[in-house]
Amino acid sequence: MRTVGVEEELLLVDPETGEPKALSAAVLARAAQDEAAGDVFEKELYGQMLEFATHPQSDMAKLGGELVRCRKEAGRHAEEIGCAVAALATSPLPVSPSISMNSRYQWMAEQYGIATREQLVCGCHVHVSVESDEEAVAVVDRIRPWLPVLAAISANSPFWQGQDSCYASYRSRVWGRWPSAGPTELFGSPERYHRRVADMVATGVILDEGMVYFDARLSARYPTVEIRVSDVCLHAENAQLIAALARGLVETAARAWRAGREPADHSVSLLRLAAWQAARTGLAGELLHPVTMRQTPAEGVVQALLDHVGDALADTGDLDWAREAVRHLLRHGNGARVQRDLMERTGSLRDVVAECVRLTQR
Repeated sequence: MRTVGVEEELLLVDPETGEPKALSAAVLARAAQDEAAGDVFEKELYGQMLEFATHPQSDMAKLGGELVRCRKEAGRHAEEIGCAVAALATSPLPVSPSISMNSRYQWMAEQYGIATREQLVCGCHVHVSVESDEEAVAVVDRIRPWLPVLAAISANSPFWQGQDSCYASYRSRVWGRWPSAGPTELFGSPERYHRRVADMVATGVILDEGMVYFDARLSARYPTVEIRVSDVCLHAENAQLIAALARGLVETAARAWRAGREPADHSVSLLRLAAWQAARTGLAGELLHPVTMRQTPAEGVVQALLDHVGDALADTGDLDWAREAVRHLLRHGNGARVQRDLMERTGSLRDVVAECVRLTQR
């Protein structure tokens, strides 16, 4: 059974005002004193962000439990130095990000200018194990049209600099400013994949392989496919759902490759439109169907994803749970809907952040 690991980026906020606080160094120092925390937490580009990574898990319930535990540990360490953590993909309140001090981040700031200074966004990256580079590239080629559906499910960034962005996932629009970000063409072989990455690095526009920000890529550190399209989810159970669906997509794609079925030949232009549509509406309108690339009600597209990965989910024992999780998600909404409902009810972005702090660790 394939293992899955999740990396989540959390926003550090003032518990009173809801404004982001550049205290990641202090939180990391506090976590380092806790032997139980291990090496879970990591530094990110901005001082207002904190990242953690789960251990690889084959059992989705155990992965969900670890997500909850890591969020609670992050919250505890943050509280001890006077802030709180929120699983928000963008800050609802205005913020001037503070770039962490190291040579890599300073290079990025000089190279990309304002695009770097406006990248305070929090994502969720899912690593799914693969057996070889051949399988990994076959998977990357075959999951491309389904990734916008994951983005729509996870959408959790409707507000930007104190205003409603009119997007469900504005994080993805900001993230797309990196020159290497977004969907990819078909690679067809590991040789072509690695040659493309080497050519990109050789241009000097990006620093190294770690800055190849494809929507799905071969991990440079682990034998995994890394899926990078999702907002950090407000609720831990939605992050668990994203992880289960991601594993289902990888397994389904690998089976199709072994059976000799060719990947869908959708152009990057169409995939970019599908990603834009997912970011704009989330689950509140229509999405581009991954097969037809025509607008279809979001509920039907999510059901199509479940059908597509159904056999793989059944084989890991996750199908019934995933169906119920999807029903709950469609009934109660993703993070974007929750945030907008809170804003409509309270009229205060500060109150939105406060409630999201609570929901992050529920």
